[in-house]
Amino acid sequence: MKKYPYLPSLAGALVVGLLATGPAVAQQPSTGGPTPQADPTAVPLDGGASLLLASGVAFGLKKLHNRRRAR
Repeated sequence: MKKYPYLPSLAGALVVGLLATGPAVAQQPSTGGPTPQADPTAVPLDGGASLLLASGVAFGLKKLHNRRRAR
């Protein structure tokens, strides 16, 4: 019986993660001219944040529904 049966899959995930981050970091800068400076107070809140909030509300409502149903 193995002492750590999850170790090969964990090592594989680590290797894949390390190999995938190299190309993401090694991006060349654009030569299309100067980039416009973003407003320092601008926060990129888009549809992802609202979907996350909506899923949290739905999850909470489901938990309340299940709790009331169990009584």
